[in-house]
Amino acid sequence: MKKIAIVTGGSHGIGYAIVEELLVEHYQVFNLDIVPGELGQYRHCDVSQVAAVNTVIRAIVADTGRVDVLVSNAGRHVSANIEQTDEATLDALFALNVKGAYAALQAVLPVMRQQQAGAIVLIASDQALVAKKNSFAYNLTKHALASMAKTTALDYAAFNIRVNAVCPGTIETPLFHQAIDRYCAKSDADKVGVVAEEAALQPLGRLGQPAEVAALVVFLASDQASFITGSLQVIDGGYTCQ
Repeated sequence: MKKIAIVTGGSHGIGYAIVEELLVEHYQVFNLDIVPGELGQYRHCDVSQVAAVNTVIRAIVADTGRVDVLVSNAGRHVSANIEQTDEATLDALFALNVKGAYAALQAVLPVMRQQQAGAIVLIASDQALVAKKNSFAYNLTKHALASMAKTTALDYAAFNIRVNAVCPGTIETPLFHQAIDRYCAKSDADKVGVVAEEAALQPLGRLGQPAEVAALVVFLASDQASFITGSLQVIDGGYTCQ
């Protein structure tokens, strides 16, 4: 019998790579996203809506009878300092990045507790550990995910449920390129040069790839990581150790 994995935001970027890697490892994967995904079993879900997440995950559990792995990946970035961040933007970012994870964990934990087993991986960021300019609200949300991973790991360790956070640095995803494109459109900068500058900021001298993050996530979800819980696993080419 295949293990059951749920991934939020699995239609593109890091989430897509995670779904792909879980399928390679023979999981039955459900992708919760507002954008249809090509891989796994797609379920339309606005992850920022707690009731919607609960309804979709309950339906999955009703069909499968269990959930072995949850990867809470859905999220987005906003470039702005505190003065540039209005209340609506702050609320929207928290609804997706934080409440979306909260909703997914709340929905799967009763099932995992009954099973006496489960693995949860939250996709945080290197910004759960360090600050970056013009990233006020995003940084707050990623620190919140780090806290969520650690507190939930302690609360549910007795039920053999492990909770970890993965903290990627600069990863070459479609969203990364969209952000660079927006910056270049405003500043008239050369994209090739900007991407090269971003790569040079990493001690390893290159951008990370979604497949590298996915490999770490799937390891943390596996029995090979059975003694790892409550951790913040950094995958950032050495950026945060500087």
